[in-house]
Amino acid sequence: MAPEPPAADDAADPPTLPLLVARDALLHPHLPALSWRTRDTDGWTTLTWSQVAQHTTRLAAGYAALGVGPGDHVLLMMANRPEHWLSDLALTRLGAVPVSVYGTSAPPQIRHIARNCRAPLVVVENATQVRAWAPLLDDPDTPLARLVVAEPHQEGIHLPYAALLREPVPDGFEKNLDGARPDDPLTVVYTSGTTGEPKGVVLTHRQVLANARALDAVVELPPHVEHICYLPLAHIAERMLGLYLPCHRASHVYLCADPAAVPAAVREVRPRQFFGVPRIWEKLATTLRAGIARLPEERRRAVEEAARVAREHIAHRERGEHVPPDLETAYRTAREEVLVPLLSLGGLDRITWAASASAPMPPDVVAFWAGLGIVVMDAWGLTETTGVATSNSPRAGFRLGSVGRPVSCAEVRTAADGELQVRGASVFAGYLRPGGPPDSPLDADGWLATGDIGRVDDDGFVWITDRKKEMIVTSTGKNVSPALVENTLKEHPLIGQALVHGDRRSYVVALLVLDTEAALAWAADRGIDAGADPSDPADPSDPADPSDPADPADPVNPADSAYLVALAAHPALREEIEHAVAAANSRLNRTEQVKRYQLLTDEWGPATGELTPSLKLRRRVVHDRYAVQLAALYED
Repeated sequence: MAPEPPAADDAADPPTLPLLVARDALLHPHLPALSWRTRDTDGWTTLTWSQVAQHTTRLAAGYAALGVGPGDHVLLMMANRPEHWLSDLALTRLGAVPVSVYGTSAPPQIRHIARNCRAPLVVVENATQVRAWAPLLDDPDTPLARLVVAEPHQEGIHLPYAALLREPVPDGFEKNLDGARPDDPLTVVYTSGTTGEPKGVVLTHRQVLANARALDAVVELPPHVEHICYLPLAHIAERMLGLYLPCHRASHVYLCADPAAVPAAVREVRPRQFFGVPRIWEKLATTLRAGIARLPEERRRAVEEAARVAREHIAHRERGEHVPPDLETAYRTAREEVLVPLLSLGGLDRITWAASASAPMPPDVVAFWAGLGIVVMDAWGLTETTGVATSNSPRAGFRLGSVGRPVSCAEVRTAADGELQVRGASVFAGYLRPGGPPDSPLDADGWLATGDIGRVDDDGFVWITDRKKEMIVTSTGKNVSPALVENTLKEHPLIGQALVHGDRRSYVVALLVLDTEAALAWAADRGIDAGADPSDPADPSDPADPSDPADPADPVNPADSAYLVALAAHPALREEIEHAVAAANSRLNRTEQVKRYQLLTDEWGPATGELTPSLKLRRRVVHDRYAVQLAALYED
């Protein structure tokens, strides 16, 4: 029989996710839990925590009627829409194991995941995804037996999602819900596959909730805070921030199914927390920089002075020093009169916790946001550590450029070769192995080798250097960190993306991708006509909106590609890029310096394969795709 819902006086720390939902429904029945937009409404549709509990009970009954039971894996491939979020909770309440799959996964990856997790059922969004999954119904090596489709599907041969909610809830059904134990699997999260086939990371209720408590302890947020959920729910960061942590906090999730709609959602919600991978923060910074550059000189100088004051204020906080009264007064004035009005244009004026993870943050981007009074708290972790293992914190201290100190559920140490190792309550038990226990990579003492190279300083802050497998060893035996060189190159706003190459070569070369928005603004400010007009260019006279970047996952609009190619060949821009590379080289040692490079105009993204769905660089894909160009950079 399922455990009774927690009573109010002992509801502080339920041991499983379903009991968290039961607690939230009991203690906060009328608080908003989940909001989303639909095509048919202008505003938000909202469910309270009481309604979430009721809805997921009905949904669980629908899945049970399809034969789903405790321990069964169920695949979910949908955008951040209510069917995804609510199904995840409903399946968990049923004792099943939801497995979210990236919407950009290629057919071979889909086949691998379906075979690996042995799921009998998949819930997909639309006809496009039906076409990707339907062939697996006849695959003898895949036990997939049923497709559920969220949107109406004209073929009519697969079960519509709405039918799940029409199933009657049997008498006594609720007594069989919420019976998961702390060490039962809560989910399987597949790695994004930067170096090979995705691996299924098995995470238990105990590990997830240990991480939720640890993360909650390092942030300073009011109760029931809002969160805009826009990153894929197949990403461990969004699963923690957009699903599990909201259940822990009884907070309010705003689903954003379309990444292009995030700026509008931010402006409307004005969230007090915002998480973005480094590429998101880079794109936001690029757009805002362009707008500041176009301000009248007097206003631009006011912004620059306010930024100087903000950075000085943050530097005192970073060092743990008392902020002098005159600086405190100057900062409050600068924030009220200059920074908040600027940030409010994009809905970022209420931000109290801004965070990033997944890859190193370029130092100039961190410094830019510090100049606006926003400290982007860099964190670090892996899917295998249930997300965050270390984090900077306004409460526990921060060092810009580091990834913070270990959170309470994790220990971190460095091996002899500099590889970071982690152990603790949130470190997973192993990778999914069909028909057997998880395949554990932990050593005898429970340490996980992370594959990241770094160091721990005397104050306990962790600094990431690079990925162990990505370190370049030149033909002269020198080690080069590609991430270090790439981030140094990207400090120039015209360089949006970079890949450094040189393993077993005598010198380092680079592929540089022109930042579309920065390049268009740069050319407009200088009156440069590259010989062709974009078919629909952004008006460079428009004031910049700091929350309205192009979607970093999208390739360059083909309508603009001819203009961008012409602009990339313009002598003035080529000279500017040459200066940018020279400036980067001046800050690098001789081995790290880029001797040759090629400038590209097509932005890399998940849709074209160069980035993972979590916007990490797939180096192997870029190496293969640009093999001819890279080889040419070594020709005499």
